[in-house]
Amino acid sequence: MADQKHEHGSMSTDVQEKTFANFMSLVSKSTVIIVVALMLLYLING
Repeated sequence: MADQKHEHGSMSTDVQEKTFANFMSLVSKSTVIIVVALMLLYLING
């Protein structure tokens, strides 16, 4: 492995891109759920 030379930009990043897209989707959905829950709590406890 030591005799192989690294070429910048040659690595496939498909897995990382899919993981980041899934992470951002999870964060977005969680944020919406939390905001809706807070609004419901505000309306109920007014």
